[in-house]
Amino acid sequence: MRPFAVLSVLFCLASLAADDIPPYSVQPYVRQRFDEVGRALRFQGTSATDVATWRAASRGKLEQLLGLDTMKPCDLDPKITERVDCGDYIRERVEIRTEPGIGMPVYVLVPKTGQPPFPVVICPHGHGGGGKVAVAGVATEPKVADAIKNFHYDYGVAFCKAGCVVVCPDARGFGERQENAAKSDLRNSSCQWINQMALPLGQTVTGMWVWDLKRAADYIATRADCDVNRLGCAGLSGGGLQTLWFTALDDRVKAAVVSGYFYGVKESLLEMHTNCSCNYVPHLWENADHGDLGSLIAPRPLMIQTGDEDNLNGASNLDNVKPQIDIARRVYDLLDAGGNLRHDVFHGPHRWDSTNAVPWLVRTLAK
Repeated sequence: MRPFAVLSVLFCLASLAADDIPPYSVQPYVRQRFDEVGRALRFQGTSATDVATWRAASRGKLEQLLGLDTMKPCDLDPKITERVDCGDYIRERVEIRTEPGIGMPVYVLVPKTGQPPFPVVICPHGHGGGGKVAVAGVATEPKVADAIKNFHYDYGVAFCKAGCVVVCPDARGFGERQENAAKSDLRNSSCQWINQMALPLGQTVTGMWVWDLKRAADYIATRADCDVNRLGCAGLSGGGLQTLWFTALDDRVKAAVVSGYFYGVKESLLEMHTNCSCNYVPHLWENADHGDLGSLIAPRPLMIQTGDEDNLNGASNLDNVKPQIDIARRVYDLLDAGGNLRHDVFHGPHRWDSTNAVPWLVRTLAK
């Protein structure tokens, strides 16, 4: 199903009442099972030492669930294939190797003013924008231009104009990395088909994305114009998914903005179960909710951004988001870092909002 069609179905599901559930539906059963077995990895300690122990164990388990332990490193073999002057910045197209036989095209946006090495922001994309092109502001066709307008998708450009080098990858299954079944429309993704190939082999498309972001960070460390010690990550929707996971599992990310992807999974993913298959990692909900992933980021600075009219928040809207913030805040407070966790609520639907996110992340990476 096309990503924009999926969003339409989700918006309908968000408003379903309990009496709309078919009489023989499995939904009540799985809801009860969620309540019985969910969040085995929740933090239950009382000290900073407990946090460190919990973090190490939880990361190991989550990396296994994603299939990261099955992925193989290789030489990056970077190649710059294109350089375009975009006025305020240069846009490079770069190809790197993330695994043997796996290439990843990325756009790298480099400011034309300022003193390198620059702080760096990796900007993963979500669904419906054609991959890296929308985030990098490359309106290759009218449909991409519409996505940029409707979702404020060109946040990579905003970070570059604020003085950062920006890395915009094509995630596996998107943009130049679409599988054949998705190629009828640049905005389509291949998440379902990749997951169907990967899951029986002990891997997940989400794990592949996280691995590739790790490799992007490896590449950033090789560039003289980039300061990998001032590395941030920011993404909307599926880009928020990638940002949340990557930041939770890799301490090289010093600060992050997760937009449109932080809520209780029971309402937003279990009950709205036609969401994209990239959200569904086997055994994940037995172990963790979004608040638990956010807790793994503590004490590093984290902004959660939520539109107050985002139907993907679930039927309870912000009341399905705030409990997950509270889960993460408990760990932040325990580490005396409560000020590093920020919840930015803006008035609007499912989209990016640069108003607070861009200056906050740029300012944070400057410290």
